[in-house]
Amino acid sequence: MRRFVTLAVLLLFSVPFGISLSGCHKGTVITYCGGGDSGVSVGQITTITLQPRLYGISLSYGQKGQITSPSATDCKGTTETATFRYGTTDMTLADVNPTTGALCAGTWNRNTGGAIADFTVCNQTNKTGTAYVTASASGTVSNPVAVYIHPIVTSAVLGAPSTNCTTDPATNCNAAATDNTTVAGAPFDGTVCFSQGKTAQLAARVYQKGLTDLADNISLSVGHLTYAPQTTSVVTIDENGVATAVAPGSTIISATVAGTSSSAGFFSTCPPKSITLTNPGSSTLNVNNSQPLTAVVLDTQNLPITGLSLEYQSTTPTTIAGAQTVNPSFPGTAAITAVCQPGTCNPSPFNQIGLFGNGKPVSSNPVTITTPGTSGTILYIASTQSRYVVPVDFTTTTLGTPVLLPYAPNSMVISNDGSSIYMGSSTELMVYNSTSNGVSAQYTALPGNVLAVSPDGNTLVVSDPVRQVISLVAASSGGVITTYGGVGTRAQWSPDSQAVYIAAGNQLLVYSTFTGWDNIVPSTPVLDVAITVPAVGAYFAGASTTARGYCSASSPNVANGQTTETNVFYPLADTNAAITDRLAATNDGKHILGAAVSNDLLSDLLVSIPNGACPTTDGLAFTSALHTVPLPVTPTSITGIVPASDSSVAFVTYTGTGGVLPAYIPPTSGVGTITPVTLSGTATAPVSGVFSTDNLTFYTGTSGDNQIHIITRSTLKDTTTIAPKLVDPNGNIVAPNLLVQRPRKTTS
Repeated sequence: MRRFVTLAVLLLFSVPFGISLSGCHKGTVITYCGGGDSGVSVGQITTITLQPRLYGISLSYGQKGQITSPSATDCKGTTETATFRYGTTDMTLADVNPTTGALCAGTWNRNTGGAIADFTVCNQTNKTGTAYVTASASGTVSNPVAVYIHPIVTSAVLGAPSTNCTTDPATNCNAAATDNTTVAGAPFDGTVCFSQGKTAQLAARVYQKGLTDLADNISLSVGHLTYAPQTTSVVTIDENGVATAVAPGSTIISATVAGTSSSAGFFSTCPPKSITLTNPGSSTLNVNNSQPLTAVVLDTQNLPITGLSLEYQSTTPTTIAGAQTVNPSFPGTAAITAVCQPGTCNPSPFNQIGLFGNGKPVSSNPVTITTPGTSGTILYIASTQSRYVVPVDFTTTTLGTPVLLPYAPNSMVISNDGSSIYMGSSTELMVYNSTSNGVSAQYTALPGNVLAVSPDGNTLVVSDPVRQVISLVAASSGGVITTYGGVGTRAQWSPDSQAVYIAAGNQLLVYSTFTGWDNIVPSTPVLDVAITVPAVGAYFAGASTTARGYCSASSPNVANGQTTETNVFYPLADTNAAITDRLAATNDGKHILGAAVSNDLLSDLLVSIPNGACPTTDGLAFTSALHTVPLPVTPTSITGIVPASDSSVAFVTYTGTGGVLPAYIPPTSGVGTITPVTLSGTATAPVSGVFSTDNLTFYTGTSGDNQIHIITRSTLKDTTTIAPKLVDPNGNIVAPNLLVQRPRKTTS
């Protein structure tokens, strides 16, 4: 028995000892950072990083904040997890919850009772200064992060860096600025623009109480500001407040401190001074052949600008659309211009339009492209006295079947793509589909005259003379986009469809997608409108012929160190003594043609239309020299002036008698001449007219015989007639005084 007890005792002590030896033999080997057998081990926290280590945290009195989660690493840079404790150098200035890192610009509540949890109420002490917070774990303490405590910020104003931090404190004077890494860029003071790629160092003056005097300047205590542009395409700003100019334009810069953002000022990237458009190839380009144009842009510092979003505008988009790479669809002639148009290029806040030239358009010189050949024409013939439309396809030279309309049209326009014809009436707006040859839509809420359709085909101008309302209408739905009071007689869109000029008697109206409606009171009633080439404004017919430019007249206003601009949009650009009832512009940009019944004259305004940048303060100035030629007839009214797209000839249509069609040949120099084209048969007057897109044929509707006469451009001869036989409600044949056309491919 004694031997058994002895054995049991031995086993009792020997088993644990054996297990202990086994455990030591298989234990984890400790690796030390220095590679030896002692010191700091790998996996032990050696570094705790607390952010933002450079710029610190800014809090207003009584404001709560939060320290970002620290990152902890060992000596090898491996991330380690830990439970952190937080501390502050002054808990009466910037208190911190030791377990969560919640900050208080003042002192946290502790042990206040009443079921109020600790660290939930921030009691402001109204102390200004800087405290430092840290995070610690496993015996390691983080870098200190500055916490700037200050009064509530009410405004920040961008300006030049301070040169005297005592009498004029700015953010470049405070501790957060002096702790920053090296910054770059010229000092920003808001008095100049910066060229593309140039940098500027931002600084601001920060105020309390809504005041901007020295006593309320708190720039020294607020810590680091962050800046952000409203329009990032104009400028980018890094964490050091270094702004880099990106593309032309002006933008609001907001400054953020203590979680509060305010508009601090504006930054300007220099706008274009000039856009030079060149055609490296031939000015003659065949259908479906492509040819790129080259645009060279210089800013107001004469430095090049690249990467701009330019608009390419065409005077004849049906045949040759505006594009950087030109690809004609049909024979014809067009003038192409490149435009830096605010909105997509050189934008600006409304109250900064004109400052340094931002917010204003810049146009290039026009480049003329001619596409030779012939195209077919589909002519649509109507009358204000008939409910019928007759299509004629001149590739087959046969009259189409007359189409009955719901009402007699009072006006007719066709979209550039030729797909839709819009006809006004006293009852409704009618939409005629040229593919199906039938009415595809009726808008009973839109009675009146349809004056124009935008080049992109999206928007109509409809004037209701009964309600005296002018409406811009979505062409696809008939929905009203916007309205203005008045009765419009004529309207013409800018080539980019962003602005429309409307002649409305005692009102001269302009609607722009950028500035909205402008109502200009003319010196005498305006009757017609013609867009200039390049499209930098428009001329208006009347007892005198006047022009309005698209460059606003800007006046600077300086307040609180910031400059804003007051603008007069579409100021007067030219006044000519020419009396005109109807107007038209030639595509070469050299002539504004007008005619009037009061003096039986055709007026040729030889114009000089500027391109390039808008003046910084004033609007554009056009110049015009007047030449007049007597009309060979005595009309009762002028119904139109229709130039060929190649600017070689223009026809005058009218009501009255005389039996001739006046053909005006614009001069290259000196005075032009009128050739009277004798109308065949019993025709008394050409009441309407339209050119084929290839400029080879002119179609005119005539009174007297109520037919369509076909004029050959090369010979100026009346060669053929077509009888559409439009009838009024009583069965009488009436004059075809409404004409539109669209081109059609032909193999001839």
